[in-house]
Amino acid sequence: MLEILDLTKRYGPVVALDGASFTARPGRIVGFLGPNGAGKTTTMRCVFGLAVPDRGEVRWKGQPVDRDMRLRFGYMPEQRGLYPRMRVAEQLSYFGQQHGMSGKAANASAAAWLERMGLGDRAKSKLEELSHGNQQRVQLATALVHDPELLVLDEPFSGLDPINTAIIKEYLSEFRKQGKTIVFSTHVLEQAEKLCDEICLMARSKKILEGPLRDLKRRFSRNLLHISVDAKPEEIAALPGVASAQPVNGGYLVALAPGAAQREFLRRAIDRHDLTGFSAKEPELEEIYLDAVRAAGIEETRPIE
Repeated sequence: MLEILDLTKRYGPVVALDGASFTARPGRIVGFLGPNGAGKTTTMRCVFGLAVPDRGEVRWKGQPVDRDMRLRFGYMPEQRGLYPRMRVAEQLSYFGQQHGMSGKAANASAAAWLERMGLGDRAKSKLEELSHGNQQRVQLATALVHDPELLVLDEPFSGLDPINTAIIKEYLSEFRKQGKTIVFSTHVLEQAEKLCDEICLMARSKKILEGPLRDLKRRFSRNLLHISVDAKPEEIAALPGVASAQPVNGGYLVALAPGAAQREFLRRAIDRHDLTGFSAKEPELEEIYLDAVRAAGIEETRPIE
C-alpha cells in the first residue's frame, strides 16, 4: 500500500503542494485528478525522490520509501525520460538492469514486452524513429520491464489516439487483476471515470476529496431519474416530489426535491402515466469535482477537461 502523508512542497513563493494526503491500495486503480498545476506531478516526483518535500512523508507497506523500495516501482513520467537515439530494445534492457535485473533477464523481459506492445519488429529502431503513440508504448514498457509492485503514471493518455489509449487501458486493467498498486494522474476526467476504482481530487495544491468512486457518486447524488413516459411536461412537473423535469431522449430527466423518495415518486408516476422505463442518473465526475471545489471554498479557474 502506498501512503502519501501531509506532503508540502514550495518552490520559492510558489506552493506546489499544501498538505496532500491519500492512499493507494493493491488491486485498485487510483486516479489522481485535477487541473494542470494542481500538484499532481510534484506528488509523483516526491514518490520517486525526484523532489524532496518540505514536510510530510511517502510510505510503502508501512515503511518510509527508500532507494531499494523505489527499485520495485515503475514510473511513466508525462515528459518522456528516454533516450531518443538509443535503440528501443537496448533502452528497455538498460532500464531493467537499473532496477536490479541481470542482463540476461532484462534482455528477455525487454523482448517479451516489445512483442506484447506490438513493437517486436521495431526492437532495433531508435526511439526518435517511432511515432508518438509507439514512443508512449515504449515508455510504458520501460515502466513495466522489471515487473514493478507499484505503477505510477503521469498523464499516460496525453496526446494519444484511441487505439493507443485502449492499449494502455487494457494493460492497467490487467495489472489491477494481478493485485498491483496503480496510480495515474490526469486532468481528463472522462478517462478516470471509466477506469478508476478510487480517486483523489486536487485543486490549488490541496486535496479536496478522496474515496472510492462508487461511494462518491452516491454521496454527491442529486436524486436524478431518467424516465421513459408518454406525458406532457406539465404533467410530469405536477407529480409529487418533482423539483424540475427536462425533456431528454423521448423521456424526462427528473430532479426530485430534497427528501423526496425515488420509490414513492415512481409509484405515483406509474399510477398516473404509462411509464415504460426508468433509471437513476449518477453525477458525472466533473460535477463531483465542481461541487467539491465549491464546498472547499476554492475558486478554481484553471481548466479541467
